[in-house]
Amino acid sequence: MEKQISKTKIEKRMKVKSNPTLVETIIKLKKTNPEVAKELSKPKRKWATINLKDINVVDGDVIIAGKVLSGGELDSKRKIVAWSFSDKAKEKIENAKCEAVLLTDEMQKNPELNNLKLIS
Repeated sequence: MEKQISKTKIEKRMKVKSNPTLVETIIKLKKTNPEVAKELSKPKRKWATINLKDINVVDGDVIIAGKVLSGGELDSKRKIVAWSFSDKAKEKIENAKCEAVLLTDEMQKNPELNNLKLIS
């Protein structure tokens, strides 16, 4: 069982973050989606780096609190929401007729990030 993280701990982790967009995103996510806020508040070297082949085994739309890399292919049409994408991964996603959306853009349309499965 994964250890729970308090909102206070997330705030302490945010103090060392220098990217204002990231800090603002974590603050918004603390209230609506604390699991994603927890992942983004970790040190960047511990963020998830997920290959396309790992996304392909999960059904439905996904969210990655980290970076999407280009290893593998996608078989089905889906929406992939992530903090960042490698250039090659973005190209493969578009060629597979899938949708690659940055986390900050998705939060404007869907602030609670409903109907997305977190992959970490």
